[in-house]
Amino acid sequence: MDWTFDGGRRCLDLVNTLRSRHLAEGVELLTSPEALAEWLRLAGFAVDVVTSEDLATAIRLREAVDRLLTQPPDEADAAIVNQLAASPPPARLVVDGGVLLREVSVPPDGVASALGAIAADAVDLAPSEAPVRICSAEDCGLRFCDTSPRRTRQWCSMARCGNRAKARAHYARVQVRNR
Repeated sequence: MDWTFDGGRRCLDLVNTLRSRHLAEGVELLTSPEALAEWLRLAGFAVDVVTSEDLATAIRLREAVDRLLTQPPDEADAAIVNQLAASPPPARLVVDGGVLLREVSVPPDGVASALGAIAADAVDLAPSEAPVRICSAEDCGLRFCDTSPRRTRQWCSMARCGNRAKARAHYARVQVRNR
């Protein structure tokens, strides 16, 4: 799969598993329990068995988080997130090279714990001052947390959408000059 982790937050990385939201159907990347297991492992969660029910829960969480962060809030979406965030996995502080980090430990087969951690991340993000933006590229639509100093980030990733947009703008300027 073409997984991306450019959202800046785990909850947004989960939201970004439905690509091309600008299209009517979008492009679903969580097509099977195995796909969810792969995504969870790449997102840093240790999981073994993922069921179809886990997949349905993850997709329900994903869509609730997306709506809460990009539309006027809805109580039903908040209830979905709150239910999953009610039992997040234990967290602890770790000092790594003089930097204080929050580490979440998930049981080996803890899909519910992993989804709880993602829901808890959404609970932290939703009322924060950090804006959630949608990539400015017409053909993208990925969500990201704008933590840039001036809060002016436009693209999900400079390496992907930012470079393409700058290349198109440059090409258009060159075409105008050559007329």
